[in-house]
Amino acid sequence: MTKRKLCIVGAGGFGREIYWGFKNDFNAVGLSAENIVFLDEDEALIGKKISESAVISFNDFNPVEYEVIISVGDPAIRKLITEKLPSETIYTTLYHSNSTIMHLSTLQQGSVVTAGSIITTNISIGKHAHINLNSTIGHDCIIGDFFTTAPGVNISGHCKIGNKVYLGTNASIKNGITICDNVTVGMGSVVTKNITEEGVYVGNPLRKLEKK
Repeated sequence: MTKRKLCIVGAGGFGREIYWGFKNDFNAVGLSAENIVFLDEDEALIGKKISESAVISFNDFNPVEYEVIISVGDPAIRKLITEKLPSETIYTTLYHSNSTIMHLSTLQQGSVVTAGSIITTNISIGKHAHINLNSTIGHDCIIGDFFTTAPGVNISGHCKIGNKVYLGTNASIKNGITICDNVTVGMGSVVTKNITEEGVYVGNPLRKLEKK
């Protein structure tokens, strides 16, 4: 059986970071620019090349031919893309060779762990998670689907984090914290109390931004 090609959905910044950040890892498993493509809905990009690889449209996508990783940072948009792609789509999971995943820790399909990140022991992370550069996740955390850390996030042990949660650059989460679904935590913010209402939270001490 012919090995499927890799399809990176989203030809923007994070998609290019995945391509170049994992380039040596791709080479190690026999992938090259010829069997990696980008998928994007921007008509100005379709048919061109990004980072040496072709850009295809959703209409060109064949789930039999490709395994997919979604490179869009926004958790809600990432979920919408999974709903737009065919139900038989196969999602791969990428672990950078310079990341660490310890004993009894798992990530589900479609997830990305980038360089310098450390996931310690007995951690469960759901589908389509992005663990970005130099982020750390402590022991015994349970994390839902469509989770995103920007670079440099630090999550202490025994935290429970819901679906579609985005943690901004250098955010810090105290040991034992619970965060509900549909939460964004701004860059540099410090979470020392449970978050039980969806919304956007910033600062230290943390506060919720009210909608205007």
